[in-house]
Amino acid sequence: MLEFDYIIVGAGSAGCVLANRLTADGRHRVLLLEAGPTDWNPMIHIPVGYATTLKDPGVNWLYETEEDPGSNGRRHVWPRGKVLGGSSSINGLLYVRGQMADYDNWAQLGATGWASGDVLPYFRRAEGNERLADELHGSDGPLNVSDASTRHPVSDAVVQAGIEAGLPFNDDCNGETQDGISYFQLTVKNGRRWSAAQAYLKPAMMRANLKVETEAHMAAILFEGMRAVGVTYRQDGRLVSVRANREVILSGGAVNSPQILEVNGIGDPEVLTSAGIAVRHALPGVGTNCQDHYVVSVQFRLAPGTVSVNEMSRGWRLVVEAAKYAATRKGLLTLSAAHVQAYWRSRPGLSGPDVQYHILPASVDVEKFVSEGVWELEKAPGLTIAPCQLRPESRGTIHAKSPDPFAPPAIRPNYLSDTIDQQTITEGLKFADHLAQQKALKPYVTGRVTPAAGPLTDAEWLAYARERGSTIYHPVGTCRMGAAGDPGAVVDPQGQVHGLAGLRVVDASVMPRLVSGNTNAPTIMIAEKMSDSILADARAAAAA
Repeated sequence: MLEFDYIIVGAGSAGCVLANRLTADGRHRVLLLEAGPTDWNPMIHIPVGYATTLKDPGVNWLYETEEDPGSNGRRHVWPRGKVLGGSSSINGLLYVRGQMADYDNWAQLGATGWASGDVLPYFRRAEGNERLADELHGSDGPLNVSDASTRHPVSDAVVQAGIEAGLPFNDDCNGETQDGISYFQLTVKNGRRWSAAQAYLKPAMMRANLKVETEAHMAAILFEGMRAVGVTYRQDGRLVSVRANREVILSGGAVNSPQILEVNGIGDPEVLTSAGIAVRHALPGVGTNCQDHYVVSVQFRLAPGTVSVNEMSRGWRLVVEAAKYAATRKGLLTLSAAHVQAYWRSRPGLSGPDVQYHILPASVDVEKFVSEGVWELEKAPGLTIAPCQLRPESRGTIHAKSPDPFAPPAIRPNYLSDTIDQQTITEGLKFADHLAQQKALKPYVTGRVTPAAGPLTDAEWLAYARERGSTIYHPVGTCRMGAAGDPGAVVDPQGQVHGLAGLRVVDASVMPRLVSGNTNAPTIMIAEKMSDSILADARAAAAA
């Protein structure tokens, strides 16, 4: 049996960071397992290719939720990356940290050492920002962060409309305050997606002490008593067992990490027994505390003659844009999932924004997006303003259905099950409609398309949210951090699974609460910080 010091399961955003940091000094032998392929697909590296990879089963798990009561009994497609780089290879490329108060709240909930002052150095260490370099931003980190290279007159008008509606212009929504409106910053370098695989893994793969196995699907954790000592994985139709002399580290994300724990007998005994799984170690919090951002799009028709992304994406204009990208790495093909970001407070008395807007001068076939998770542009020019509640109170679960490690788990998001969530998304939709009516957008916007034009009551806005909303791909919290005495905590603040040795979880699943924004940058920060904890433990063991 081959032996390594560390075995990392999952080469997503967190796994790529760990593979780099744990091999940097050459002292530790590391095996990185990824169930998907290498990131050879060109659609991964062209920024606008996310519209393809979000529905490509070759690089995407394409999970499906159970029927969700809060969204009219609909099932939702949950894209998750199944490729080197994980979801950072298929996401919308948006660089958002959330509010620093989010992390102070983590510390208050029992994640000691994760307050804003504790995490800021790790955000800075990761960040290679092309424009910002100060006490809040790093300029020489592995993760390249750049401004959008392509602007659009409708997007410019949206920014001005936001100012007219009372939002301040804020060209650093990852800075001292999140409030305001501006263009997103992107994880893009020289016109190409800068995933965690590009930023962290590719440089590390040159090292002799790192071995990367793709198409390697996790099957089982190997134990000696209460200590994890290795894993078995399936590759090319056969099972391979490898030993971890120090630790097994799960970095499968909010869906896969709890499932791996549960199929190995770690979780709520009642849940395990009902799934036909023998209980190895009781941890009731596994698979609970699931949180996600639920996004609802309001779409507007643009005036005839306005060239939106819809027209740019077909015919001779697409040919021109492809040639522009080939020559300059600019233009349509560098677009992210949203162009403009806005952060707004839905009611007085809040300490920070509770609604985020993703805004793009394009409109999609809403029916296909809601039912299939497919981004298919309409032919007519459109504008989309899509709010999501930043800190949802609704909680869901992700649990294994059976002992089969290769079967998808049961995902129950429980969207809009809390009244605060219902009120917030209703107010968020109303402000989206208000934003489109501002003077700056008068030359462009001719009317609302979905929902149909005309005044709506709060009840009608909420009904629309239930009918048309869906995930914005930010599930977290299913193996949350907390103190040893916390019955819902799965791992301690260093990622170690409570009650077991040699086993950690390092990914978005450890977040106690969902951050106020997109989750890729915070997940990379988590792995940066926990890599220091892992290395500190190794040094302490060597000195003992």
